[in-house]
Amino acid sequence: MTGALNAHWQSQLFSAYALQEVLGKPAEGETPQSRLKQVGMMTVLFVMHQRHEKLTLSNIVKITGLTRNAVAESVDPLVERGILTETIVKNSMGRGTARQFEFCPELFDRLRLGAEQRKSGT
Repeated sequence: MTGALNAHWQSQLFSAYALQEVLGKPAEGETPQSRLKQVGMMTVLFVMHQRHEKLTLSNIVKITGLTRNAVAESVDPLVERGILTETIVKNSMGRGTARQFEFCPELFDRLRLGAEQRKSGT
């Protein structure tokens, strides 16, 4: 039960973080629609991360049904914000390249800190 409860709180903290980072800190020239897409994409990526799935454009396309360009339009601003890091890796066939993403480790440090604050009541 404790593991399920911790996962629940981590998801809640992540949602609050996503809203704060994207909606609360709009980039210059960014539309509300773009920010909302970013929050939605962060949710999809977080679920993929929890399932230990690789965060590649191809995997995201499979899950969301979006085009590669539509996925890139939502993911690229997250890289610019420093929420995601991007690495160029070999594709699944081993011949070409693929864009792979990871959440910045600082994000999980903030979530841990938030969970610790919740436990201590501060």
